[in-house]
Amino acid sequence: MLRRTKILATLGPATDKPGVLEGLFKAGIDVVRMNFSHGSAQDHIDRANAVRELSK
Repeated sequence: MLRRTKILATLGPATDKPGVLEGLFKAGIDVVRMNFSHGSAQDHIDRANAVRELSK
């Protein structure tokens, strides 16, 4: 059966905990949105790099 619904996850400080981001990918997320309201520029860069690594 074709799944037409897309799963979107908003990343922020809570997703930096070990295993959380991996769990989202295992759950089948399709789109990642980054919340720039919290954290430093380096936090956002690290989060984006983690997503790139896991999406390979």
